[in-house]
Amino acid sequence: MTVKVGIIGGSGLYNIGIIKNAEEIEITTPFGKPSDKITIGKIQGVDVAFLSRHGKGHIYPPHKVNYRANVFAMKQCGVEYLISIAAVGSLKKQIKPCDFVIADQLIDRSFKRDTTFFDDGITVHVGFADPFCKKISDLANDAVKKQKLDVHRGTYICMEGPQFSTRAESNLYRSWNVDVIGMTLAPEAKLAREAEMCLCGILNVTDYDCWYEGEKDVSVANVVENLKKNEKNTAEIIKRLIPTIKYKRDCECKNALEHALITKLDLIKGNGSPQVNKVLLDRFIK
Repeated sequence: MTVKVGIIGGSGLYNIGIIKNAEEIEITTPFGKPSDKITIGKIQGVDVAFLSRHGKGHIYPPHKVNYRANVFAMKQCGVEYLISIAAVGSLKKQIKPCDFVIADQLIDRSFKRDTTFFDDGITVHVGFADPFCKKISDLANDAVKKQKLDVHRGTYICMEGPQFSTRAESNLYRSWNVDVIGMTLAPEAKLAREAEMCLCGILNVTDYDCWYEGEKDVSVANVVENLKKNEKNTAEIIKRLIPTIKYKRDCECKNALEHALITKLDLIKGNGSPQVNKVLLDRFIK
């Protein structure tokens, strides 16, 4: 089965209960196994593939998630539209806990992650000026508004983790005019672009990080508390969004690899590394 819509979910989405006729399939990729089995089913009559980013029971911390396997597994399922749902901390007073943010821009401050499929015998440089697809992001923004929830558009900064920010770091990112902070979205965005997927980030605000005097500093306890408060809202947003994803893919996401290859083709053909995998190389080698 080819499934065009994929969802990678963070904390609080394991038992969201909106996927009907669900079955789990095990996928192995050239980059190892993804965080969990892929759940294939229907949301509002639309076929979807869902993957738990951290594995059931949250067993993989952000710096240990196999992002390449996760995104590649979605590619193997046929996914063209990828929805990434994640918890974030707010770096602005007006972006309150339990609000939603649709990611428009990205700053990557992580440094331990593998963020490309092409790193062994092949060099590819994809355009990444606008890391999130405007078309699907606009649809996600409309879905939140129709749910009558507070929604913002903004810049996401990805920190390495797994520790939360220091107060100095939090204030530094605020001075950069960043809107929200998290630990997972940057590698997913880079890999989704290389996989020529349309990506949107639906971000669930759980806290004010640690910059806001008079508010609780971020902790696992308040993150989990606010995620639980917003579980139903997140489910309704997804249910509204999925059936609207019908646009023609004429965006840059679809053709990200078109002019990205710099390595000579004859050298690629002779490279026997399993990391240079067939699904993506077929884009270059006809």
